[in-house]
Amino acid sequence: MSTWSKDELRQIAEADDLHISPFREDGMTYGTPTWIWSVMIGDGLYVRAYNGRNSRWYQAAVQQKAGRITVAGM
Repeated sequence: MSTWSKDELRQIAEADDLHISPFREDGMTYGTPTWIWSVMIGDGLYVRAYNGRNSRWYQAAVQQKAGRITVAGM
């Protein structure tokens, strides 16, 4: 897991442009990027699925504990 600097976290919070792509079932190919809301609290960045635990990206991310985050041009 990568660590973001405070400046990067600030950029992420200001951009409101976070996409998450867990792997597909093959475990090698990234899924379609899904735009999600994020919030910065202290030094942490938190995301939440619109449909809660029923969201496909959420289920895949929890199961795989891997994927890609694309945000603020980073």
